Parts: sequence; C-alpha cells; structure tokens
Amino acid sequence: MKNIVVADIMTREPVTISPSSNLLDCARKMVKKKVGSLLIVDGKKLAGFISRQDILWALIKKSKKDLSSIKAIDISPKKIATIKPSDTINEVLKKMKKLKFDRFPVVQEKKLVGMITVRDILNFHPEYYPELEEFAQIREETQKLKRLEKSKTKAPLVEGICDECGAYGLLHKENGMMICASCSEKI
Repeated sequence: MKNIVVADIMTREPVTISPSSNLLDCARKMVKKKVGSLLIVDGKKLAGFISRQDILWALIKKSKKDLSSIKAIDISPKKIATIKPSDTINEVLKKMKKLKFDRFPVVQEKKLVGMITVRDILNFHPEYYPELEEFAQIREETQKLKRLEKSKTKAPLVEGICDECGAYGLLHKENGMMICASCSEKI
C-alpha cells in the first residue's frame, strides 16, 4: 500500500476549461459533467482551479455583475496546491489533512496530467475510509469554530422572518439585513 503512487489511481482526463471561460459556462459544464470543480488550463499548463463554492461566492458577492461577464481565471486562487504523479497515496492523504482539501491537480513538469480526489482513493482503497472520516471531522470542527467566532461579533438573536430566504426563525442583523443562521453561512 505504501508504494501505490498517484499515477496509479488518478483521473487522467479531468474536466477542464480555458482561462477565458465565464462563470456561466463553468456552471453549465459542472452540471453537465456532474463534477464539483474544474481545472483552468492554458494549453497543457495548469492556470487555475474553480469550484462550486467559488461560483456561489461570485454570485453572492458580485451579484451586480452577470455570471457571463466574470471570467473563471479572475476568481481562481492565485496559489494552487498540486500533487506529483510520483507521490504516494500516503503523502496525498497527509497533504489533504494538512491543507483540508479533498482534491488536487496532478502536475508533472508544469503540465497538468490528471486529478486525484478522495473518491479516487476510496474507490481504490476503501480501507482508508476511517482516516478520511477523521479528515472530514477535523474540517467540520474547523468550520464550527469559525462560525462560533463569527457569532460572537453578531447582535443578539430575535424572532422574525429572514430577509434573505423568507423563513421564520431566530435572526440576527448582518449587513443591514435580518437573516437566519443558514443564510448567514451562505454569505
């Protein structure tokens, strides 16, 4: 098991887009291909990475702009964590835990050669499930701590109808609006 490398189980033809693609095209391609992220590729060189969360963030934060006018490369992170095809699965798992990512582009000599995800690892080695479950719990606890910190700075809760989704429940004031906890997590 320790000698199994990324090249053995990675997805060799990940779903990609060009840097000039807009977010609407990205969303369409994600739905069509049933994936949660796309790799932005210029020629064979990895130029960026975009996920569902990035598109949702752009939709909320840049709502005045149409998704067809925002390029994927403009909201892609500038630094992208990658894996080499010669790295072992154990090295990938360590990097996943450390960075709290569940997928990595696989790059060799600055060229994209594939993508490795948690699903790839579990399909090949289901015995890694307990280790990856621990990774998911760490991520969840980190998110809970962030929400707790965020809630300390918010005004007290009141009952009412959420300005964002229209649901009745406990609300707090955020950006001049009274919103529920689930809408607050989306922002």
